Amino acid sequence: MKIAILSRDGGLYSTRRLRDAARQRGHDVRVVDYLRCYMDITSHRPRVLYQGEDLEGIDAVIPRIGASQTFYGTAVVRQFEMMNVFPCNESQAISRSRDKLRCLQLLSRAGIGLPVTGFSNSAKDIGGLIDLVGGAPLVVKLLEGTQGVGVVLAENRKAAEAVIEAFRGLNANILVQEYIKEAGGADLRCLVVGGRVIASMKRQGAEGEFRSNLHRGGRAEKVKLTPEERSTAVRSAKEMGLNVAGVDLLRSNHGPVVMEVNSSPGLEGIEAATNVDVAGKIIEYLEKAVPTGNAKDKSKG
Repeated sequence: MKIAILSRDGGLYSTRRLRDAARQRGHDVRVVDYLRCYMDITSHRPRVLYQGEDLEGIDAVIPRIGASQTFYGTAVVRQFEMMNVFPCNESQAISRSRDKLRCLQLLSRAGIGLPVTGFSNSAKDIGGLIDLVGGAPLVVKLLEGTQGVGVVLAENRKAAEAVIEAFRGLNANILVQEYIKEAGGADLRCLVVGGRVIASMKRQGAEGEFRSNLHRGGRAEKVKLTPEERSTAVRSAKEMGLNVAGVDLLRSNHGPVVMEVNSSPGLEGIEAATNVDVAGKIIEYLEKAVPTGNAKDKSKG
């Protein structure tokens, strides 16, 4: 196959691993900076051009779209779709998962476990919003935040009111969620590829840190999922329409709850923790999916 990896930086671990895994399996692969792509949008012959070259004859693209570049990145993926190129994750599925509010609403509709979550527009409704999620301590999240940025733990009601007022004063859109104390600052990252969990790890936050992100000093180890956790991860990816997804779960007193569904999950932490060749599994999935083209996004919303 001829594969294009849509990534801003060919030196990133995940990009390198995907490129190397594809080459090891005999595929023709190149890394394409999607922000340097430009598009000829016509009804008879849609094209993607890169550094003056017409990107023709590509069988599949692997989108590694940064959160801050979702709009343009998904437009490029969508253009490849118009050219009948198979995307590892479709543009609509990426957009769906990147909108945290939309993502949670769709998961809720599907009956998938979530933390109690509130959303409002007016600062006059702060009290009701806090009560809705069971009071403090609670978590306030920026809708546009990534990798733990814009996530604040408010340990008491006054702190919660102050944080929410500050964010709303900046006209920032936020979610307010119950704090899952029993999780103990740990979460589960489940890597779903082609409708099954192929690797999973437990991420534990650093001392005094409730966020478990590895780049914030957290540590990771291989973990065995329960059947319910495995099912929750697979259903979440399916509801988003993602063929490849990182699903983050918390272990709560009322079962697994989904925190986030990531359309471009990093590979370094989970490969190191589990010794699973995740990049190879993604390429293997493409080898099976591209000839049939039967992994199209069937999700709604």
